[in-house]
Amino acid sequence: VKWRRVDYIPEITYFKPAGIPLYRLEEVRLSIEEAEAIRLKDLEGLEQEEGAQMMQVSRPTFQRVLGSARKKLADALLNGKAIRIEGGNFEMAMRRFRCRRDGHEWDVPFETMVTRPPTACPACRSPNIQPAPGFGFGMRGRCRRRGGRGRWETWK
Repeated sequence: VKWRRVDYIPEITYFKPAGIPLYRLEEVRLSIEEAEAIRLKDLEGLEQEEGAQMMQVSRPTFQRVLGSARKKLADALLNGKAIRIEGGNFEMAMRRFRCRRDGHEWDVPFETMVTRPPTACPACRSPNIQPAPGFGFGMRGRCRRRGGRGRWETWK
């Protein structure tokens, strides 16, 4: 399995057409890496080569992921389907942590998390730290519960 690097997991992961009850809707599943490709290319305006570098994949792979994402979004928008963002094969590029004592936030590279996860705030040395919401650990329960395969699950 080829893991794709992702910088951000969206907090809102479900969209549906207004006025249609959930039980009547078909659903399109957009993987986390497909959402990341859309974010990099269409929201951030990066060229495909830059997006591929950010996700640590080849340009043809980035094009395939982006094409798949765009097709799914078009299907949902034009055919009145709900969109669920979940799962996939990805790893977070960075993890953000927050100190509960002084509110300080800092990022830890993914590679460091494997060997030396943080144990204290770098500003005040308090051990009372937590993952910040929306940056990897802060979203891990949501992805695991919905079938995601993010690498942070090995650190539960």
